[in-house]
Amino acid sequence: MFRRPGADRLIPLPGRESQGQVTSVTNILSAGRNYWARSETHDAGVLVDARDYYRELYRAIRKARRSIVIMGWQFDSDVTLLRGDDLAEAEGGEVRLLPLLDQMCRDNPELHVYILAWDFSMLLAMEREWMQHLLFNWTTNERLRFRFDSSSPLYAAHHQKLVVVDGVQAFTGGMDVCDCRWDDRDHPARSKLRCDSGRDPHGPYHDVQTVLTGPAVKPLSELFEARWAHSGGGEIHLEPVARDDVTFEATMPAPPGPVAISRTFGKTILPPQEEVQEIRALYVDAIAAAERFIYIENQYFSSRAIYDALVKRMRTADRGRLQVMLVLPRQPEALREQIAMGVAQVRLLRALREVASETGHGFAVYGSAAKADDGSDVFTYIHSKVMVVDDTFLTVGSANTTNRSLGLDSELNLSWEAQAPGDAVSKAIRRIRVSLMAEHAGLAGVSALRPLVEGKHVVETLDRVAQEGLLRLRPHPLETVFDQNPLFKPLEPEDFLIDPEESVLDESLFEALHKGDDGLFASGVRLLSRWLVGPSCDAPPHSAILPCVPGQEEGGAAEP
Repeated sequence: MFRRPGADRLIPLPGRESQGQVTSVTNILSAGRNYWARSETHDAGVLVDARDYYRELYRAIRKARRSIVIMGWQFDSDVTLLRGDDLAEAEGGEVRLLPLLDQMCRDNPELHVYILAWDFSMLLAMEREWMQHLLFNWTTNERLRFRFDSSSPLYAAHHQKLVVVDGVQAFTGGMDVCDCRWDDRDHPARSKLRCDSGRDPHGPYHDVQTVLTGPAVKPLSELFEARWAHSGGGEIHLEPVARDDVTFEATMPAPPGPVAISRTFGKTILPPQEEVQEIRALYVDAIAAAERFIYIENQYFSSRAIYDALVKRMRTADRGRLQVMLVLPRQPEALREQIAMGVAQVRLLRALREVASETGHGFAVYGSAAKADDGSDVFTYIHSKVMVVDDTFLTVGSANTTNRSLGLDSELNLSWEAQAPGDAVSKAIRRIRVSLMAEHAGLAGVSALRPLVEGKHVVETLDRVAQEGLLRLRPHPLETVFDQNPLFKPLEPEDFLIDPEESVLDESLFEALHKGDDGLFASGVRLLSRWLVGPSCDAPPHSAILPCVPGQEEGGAAEP
């Protein structure tokens, strides 16, 4: 855990178990196990797709007085925040990220901007904007500071996405501010507005972010302070600014009441940091508590821990039948991801489908697509990280359902939990879930949405829509790049799954540094073997098709 003076203040608030309330909702949130801090918000909202997020980010930047801090997996200096009809709001002013931040610093001598980016793997060098350290630091105002953070464990990534403005407004979720991410909720097959700075337009893209104000911003500010110091940037203190003009237009209101903050950090030796796996516990506990349904939309699914939790819940004989629904991209974007993660994903999902069939639970995996002019399907790339359980629990964040995101990379999720079915929190969660499902399915109107609202036969409803193929929803093909090309099939890996849960840089390597060349070389060979193949494990007895997958989860080199 990151520590600096005063960090011990960030003890999570008591859970509902201390409030003495008896409800019919199983408590999922557990202080110290699956969340780090729990605080009230003055206002909170959900921003669906980058049009809504970038517009609200632009407005927050324009109102900033003292500080803007941003950290993420990737940034691009020239991303256009306002497009199409939204451009009128700028009145001809600057709308590109870095020039806008620079202009704000030049216009306001009290404003300081801090940007912290993951010091990415060289595997991604051709996909990143070059010379960013020089571009951000030497072509802008001196009060705009940019740093690369290389403090993650070996082969891990810093994947938390966070913006805090003046210590009073925060954004976090699945979205970075970078190229090839902008889209609106219509997700047409083709859109010129997706063309950014002269680039070719990318395809449909879906993501989810949250925005909030109030006491919950403070721990998020302190998280950035700790990350900045941990990266070598020194001490900064983000004191909140007294403001009465902090407003935003969310796609939908977030649930009222307290929000829980959960994290993932991998263990490092230098600088010293113990592992934190709160999000792993959060997902597992939420699945275990599910009584009616589980809805997940995510960029990947390769987490052995989540697979095991779903199997355990479905095989529990004295529990009710579940409806489990996943919305995923048709396949990972890059070939390296299709090999590294796609094979594990397809094998796990096929095995879950078999378990659900054996045990009588509903289970379905979907994609979402628009029709091109030639009649072909153009699939929306799902990048969001959302889970809803029984309309009484919601989590939104940066963590994918992969091993590395739950055990190795740095991740950040926000969660809400109802106290009783049908209370204000539960109704807000239901509105968010139904709205997301309707977006993916292309459903509209009271009668079409009623089965989604009631939540009783959602899988049957969505299956029917997907099989008809008249709207947006499609059955997920559950195929790998090796299935698509018979020539590749003999090359399909059995154990070559680059999705570790634990850090490759552990005590064995630290000790080897003191044992001479022979010890270091031998340890290096062992570590390379672990990195490529992963630790040995046994496939569950009910499925012979499962690979040997290390413990648990994304971010990093495997995510765009």
